[in-house]
Amino acid sequence: MPKKTSRYTRTPLLLSMIAASFLPALIGCGKKEPAGKTELVLLCGSSFVKPAEQICTRFTEKTGIKITATVAGSEDFLPHVKAADQGDILITHDPYLDYTRDANALLDSVQVGFVAPVLAVQTGNPKGIKSIDDLAKPGLKVALTDPKYSTCGEMVFALLEKKGLKEAILKNVENRLTKGHSTLGTYLKTQTVDAVIMWNGVADTFKDSLDVIRTPYEYEEEIRVHIIGLSYTKHPDELKKFIEFVRRDAMAVFAEHGYVK
Repeated sequence: MPKKTSRYTRTPLLLSMIAASFLPALIGCGKKEPAGKTELVLLCGSSFVKPAEQICTRFTEKTGIKITATVAGSEDFLPHVKAADQGDILITHDPYLDYTRDANALLDSVQVGFVAPVLAVQTGNPKGIKSIDDLAKPGLKVALTDPKYSTCGEMVFALLEKKGLKEAILKNVENRLTKGHSTLGTYLKTQTVDAVIMWNGVADTFKDSLDVIRTPYEYEEEIRVHIIGLSYTKHPDELKKFIEFVRRDAMAVFAEHGYVK
């Protein structure tokens, strides 16, 4: 897709991989920006960095409004949303829209796609893996996300329980339960494991280093991705412009990055 031209200077999106506990010190919460220097603060779930960067860059080119983003797990952002002390925008997935609403922090939201677990293997699929059931074969090296930290992990573990495969597959996982999906992509890229189950969008990020095995959708839930405007924003006019922008353009961007059912 060709880049848009703009009379504004392009400002790269700042994506800082930092712990949520350090957010107040690092993003200048509560400071009043000089006139004409308004910046929106984006709390970006770690699975959505690529589409978020693309959307925010386009928005800044179009409007001149800068966005500073902080990347962490949605669970790390939730305490700050409940305390109304960080951010103007949150990009997350179910069930965090409900949690934001319960905290009276929801101003507006736009559904922009879906996250779904996908089975991914080393490029070329040297082990001939065709289904999730195959992950129980002795000798395979498998990695999964930890259900203590991951919605995907919860969904996968529930499915494996239902299939009666949990114990056999966890023997192949050994100590390779991860908190983040990027680690799973790195495992395949470095041929540390034979197969993983990860979010679709993150698999798309590593598409040059893995193959996705198309399997029937067997999970009981469908997990939507949301861009949320936070009600405690100090910049309601700029936030309204951003929400209007993503309502028009963001779903196509997320689809481009693989966030589809």
